[in-house]
Amino acid sequence: MPGIKRPRRGSLAFWPRKRAKRIYPQLSAYPEADKAKLLAFAGYKASMGHAILLDTKKTSMSSGQEIATPITILDCPPLKVLGLRVYEKTAKGLEAFDEVWAKNLPKDLIRKVKVKPSKEGKLAEVEKDIEKISKIRAIVCTQPRLSGIGKKKPEVFELEVGGKDIKEKFDFAKQLLEKDIAAKDVLKEGELVDVIAVTKGKGTAGPVKRFGIKIQSRHAKKKRRHIGSLGQERPGKVRTTLALAGQLGFQTRTELNKRLLKIGEDGKEITPKSGFKNYGVMRSNYIVLQGSVPGSKKRLILLRPAIRPSKLKLLVPEIREVVV
Repeated sequence: MPGIKRPRRGSLAFWPRKRAKRIYPQLSAYPEADKAKLLAFAGYKASMGHAILLDTKKTSMSSGQEIATPITILDCPPLKVLGLRVYEKTAKGLEAFDEVWAKNLPKDLIRKVKVKPSKEGKLAEVEKDIEKISKIRAIVCTQPRLSGIGKKKPEVFELEVGGKDIKEKFDFAKQLLEKDIAAKDVLKEGELVDVIAVTKGKGTAGPVKRFGIKIQSRHAKKKRRHIGSLGQERPGKVRTTLALAGQLGFQTRTELNKRLLKIGEDGKEITPKSGFKNYGVMRSNYIVLQGSVPGSKKRLILLRPAIRPSKLKLLVPEIREVVV
């Protein structure tokens, strides 16, 4: 008689638990959009605090009353569009088909990567093969000089252009070249967003801290903060499902459905007199999110409209006070 088969007890959670390739994340999934627009934005984590809101949710127990909620403040200087990269759908998946770079590139970009501007007429060449194009992504860079982070080297990454008609998406993407994109052009107050970031790095940790296993009694052999067995005798190998010591933190994580409470245009109105601790003075646009955000201060956070939103997609809050 064969043995009884069942699903494993307990979750492996995120696996493998290894360090992220870079200090800011890369988006692999985007929500659907009816009109042509950018589907994500980015900002630097500045500080946490709390806000006093008027609860406008009708089904809430505290409806019509003032409530306190934790908030995270992001410094969001405009993003600069450096170029466009178009993708072709093949049997092996998406592959880069061609790319176009702007004529006037920022001087700070030399600190990151050396790129030669595209020749005139490059856009027309790409447009001729528009039938082969499956997706269009804008190559953007941050402008940290406009933030309070105190650095010059920008981050470079891609953001997808949403929409249903490829011609409409291409025409929209052409207009973005060499322009600045503000947070209000991509996101709106009251909507739900997903937050993608690299968590705080904590180095090598043991199995108790890393997986939360039980500490053994003093009668255990030699150790207390270890697993009891490395597994069965056959097959003669250590399985990946075991709770072992290893890397903890500095891993890319996504948190779903954070409410965007406010998009501000003047960072000075929310910055304390002494500046944000361990960050500085906010000089540009800012975003206030409800709840916490992964990562340490000064880390780049990516935001996208919620890919799996709850029933209440849009709820514009009435903010009475913000305390940092």
